[in-house]
Amino acid sequence: MEKILWSIAIPGFGQFLNHKYFKGIVLIALEIVINVKANINMAIYLSFLGLTEQAAEVCNYQWLMFYPCVYLFSIWDAYKDGAEKEKPLLFIPFALAAYIETTGVIYSKVVRINGVLLGPIFLPMLSIFLGLGIGFIIRFIILKFMSKDYK
Repeated sequence: MEKILWSIAIPGFGQFLNHKYFKGIVLIALEIVINVKANINMAIYLSFLGLTEQAAEVCNYQWLMFYPCVYLFSIWDAYKDGAEKEKPLLFIPFALAAYIETTGVIYSKVVRINGVLLGPIFLPMLSIFLGLGIGFIIRFIILKFMSKDYK
C-alpha cells in the first residue's frame, strides 16, 4: 500500500521503493516533462481556486493527454512489483482507468455540471474512479468465469 501511495504522490517513487531505480528515474523524468509541457501545476492551482475556465486555457492538451497513462502505469507497476503474490489480471482496472481518464481529459473543456466547467483536473480525477470501478468489476467477472470448471 505504501508503494501505491508514493506512486500517487509522484510517479516513479513507488519504483524506487521496489528497488527498480531505472524505471523510477524514467517515470520521474516523464512526470516532470509532461507536467511542465502540459502546465499541470498551474491548472491544479487554478482549479482548486475555482477558476476552471482559466485552468482549461493554460493547459496544453496535447501534452496533458499523456499524463493518465504514465500516472496509472506507475501506480499499477509499483503495486505489481511490490505485491507478495501475483494478482491475476490486475492490469485491467488500471488500463481501463487510463483510457477513461484520457477521455475525461478530452472532454474536460466542455463537460459542465450546473453550468460549472469541471475542467482539466477535476473531470479526469473523477474519471479515474469510474475507470477503476468498471475495471475491477470486469476483472471480477473474468476471474469468476475463468475459475468455473466447464466440462
